[in-house]
Amino acid sequence: MLRFAHQNLRLPSLATIQAFESAARLGSFGRAAEELCVTASAIGKRIGQLEAALGQPLFDRGSRGVVLTAAGHEYLDQIETALHLLSDISLHRRSRPRERIRLVTTPTFGHYILGPHLHEFTTAHPNVDMSVVLSIPYLDIGPTQADFWVRFGLGRYPGTISERLTDDTVFPACSPGYLERHGALRRPADLAEANLLRCPLDPWKPWFDAAGLDWPEPEGGVSFFDVGLAMAAARAGQGVIIARRSLAGAWLDDGTLVAPFGIRAAPDSHYYLCREASTPMTGAHLAFSLWVKALCARISQSS
Repeated sequence: MLRFAHQNLRLPSLATIQAFESAARLGSFGRAAEELCVTASAIGKRIGQLEAALGQPLFDRGSRGVVLTAAGHEYLDQIETALHLLSDISLHRRSRPRERIRLVTTPTFGHYILGPHLHEFTTAHPNVDMSVVLSIPYLDIGPTQADFWVRFGLGRYPGTISERLTDDTVFPACSPGYLERHGALRRPADLAEANLLRCPLDPWKPWFDAAGLDWPEPEGGVSFFDVGLAMAAARAGQGVIIARRSLAGAWLDDGTLVAPFGIRAAPDSHYYLCREASTPMTGAHLAFSLWVKALCARISQSS
């Protein structure tokens, strides 16, 4: 606690106030932890310290999440003005040097996972300049040209430190319009008469095996060497794809795509965050690494 000699005040630490403001604004201790690049338990501890200092609870904690109390709403209104004033102090802005992160990612991860959420990181870290490059194949950008790569595969890349980002399962998906024209897919064997859209990055065979179908990998029809193109074709009603919740979740939620069967299979390949093993991480690098791993964990938990 801070004590001012000229006033009989004991002020909470700025870290506890920031934790409270972030959790109140985002409605979640977990989301606040992602934004501030700490653990959810650290957020809970800081808010507990703040509540103890103020002598009253700021959140109602229940099984459905956290909700501000009346005192919490009043306190939030008061500290928002103070935090804005602190952020506007020119010396505070100049005291943090700008940092840069160069990221190379697959188009599909960039479009469907990173892109819709990147503002969360840049808002929390305004001193970091992000440069994002979409690349296939990955070898066309050398180690000296990027700080991180998001790669799709088995996670074994010589000379790099690789951390798995996604924990996906795969399953067939198609548009409601395709089912109307083709007819319902009531059991896995009905796929024998369906148009199976192929993508070498996500083969059908693992799902066939999980469904008890002794079928080989399909060879006929259209093959897409990009998961995003395959999903676009499925959304347009052209056939059935092997989908991942992490990529197709928004369309499954709004009904653009449907999953006819409840069977899920474990794929061989996943997304990995990679960096050169010989290069030390900066503070910005660590913050981004923690954020993108927390983002993917959140997406996986919603599957």
